[in-house]
Amino acid sequence: MNVLSQSIRSAVKKMDLLLLGLCLTATCYGIVLIASATIGPTGSYSNVIVQSAAMVIGIGLYTAFSIIDIEHFAEKWWLFFLFDVVLILMLVTPLGRGQGGNKSWLYIPHMPFMIQPSEIVKLPFTILLAKQMAWFRQNRRMRGWDSLFWPAAHTGFMVLLIYAVSSDAGSALVYLMIYIGMAFAAGLPWYWFVIGFVGAGVGILGLVIFDKVPAHMMDRFIALFNHNYDPQGVNWQQNRGIMALGSGGLFGQGLFNGIQTQSTNDWALPERETDFIFCVAGEELGMVGCLVIILLEAAIIYRCFQTARLAKTTMGSYICVGLATMLMFQTIENIGMCLYVMPVIGLTLPFFSYGGSSIVTLLAAMGIISGVRSRTLPEWLRNS
Repeated sequence: MNVLSQSIRSAVKKMDLLLLGLCLTATCYGIVLIASATIGPTGSYSNVIVQSAAMVIGIGLYTAFSIIDIEHFAEKWWLFFLFDVVLILMLVTPLGRGQGGNKSWLYIPHMPFMIQPSEIVKLPFTILLAKQMAWFRQNRRMRGWDSLFWPAAHTGFMVLLIYAVSSDAGSALVYLMIYIGMAFAAGLPWYWFVIGFVGAGVGILGLVIFDKVPAHMMDRFIALFNHNYDPQGVNWQQNRGIMALGSGGLFGQGLFNGIQTQSTNDWALPERETDFIFCVAGEELGMVGCLVIILLEAAIIYRCFQTARLAKTTMGSYICVGLATMLMFQTIENIGMCLYVMPVIGLTLPFFSYGGSSIVTLLAAMGIISGVRSRTLPEWLRNS
């Protein structure tokens, strides 16, 4: 018993308890919002149970990754890459399931939930990309052509694979943002970013001119500039979302009392427990509730970047930057989508939106950052 208690105390000492506290506060806040968005209209507790169970699993993974030196396991990089590819390709098997036009889910027989491979694969992808960039940074100073090509090729392959298999452009875009954030941190010369952004702009313009952009994607961008465009179709979700936010005022209509959130009518807030959970907070808890969400997300992201600055190794620093970039992009995109300034691309709000795979992955990711932070301490203090 003494050995067990000593092991637990040792594990707790190595954990970033502040980061864990921020993550659990955000997740519990999200569970309350999910409860309001689902129990009232449907009477079902299943989403709350799944999210709570995912949080418990995530806490276990957070603890484990706080102790494990992930850089040691990354030496077997080919196993990480093989895992990424196989898990994504499983979507083309009979286990793959479609939802919202994307084939992004894996059905696990006899289990009450599905998993989203693109969420899980973010972690090994980020770790491998950090390993690549750390090697080039230490050996080539990110100046050679190969220091640009190989990390970019790795990212491009994963982006194309995810989109080709699942048609989930939103998830694929997150991988690209992770690469951009890490490349910037690694010191990739600025002119490559200019070339990349100009090239992307010209490419997108060419696709628009030659009418090669899928109609549903084009509609979502048109909707940003014309809120009357197809109000019963492509603009429906964001119109309802902005109305829910505006109706909440400063303090909201009250938890479990939102007019749209609690309604089962056709005009009710759509995707309220996932993409538009921020609108649930705005309607029921008002601007104050929304500001609390923004502050929690900002605090978690800041803690990740702070750990990147303190990291003992280059690879550890890049892992933290990559994961922080992931959180930052998803947060900005989701809230921007609810505020009608970003297109709807199906990205959830980290820690708040419903999704078991997302919560487990996020807490595991934060555990990796906690582990990086624990190894910034002096050896004598870490083992005391």
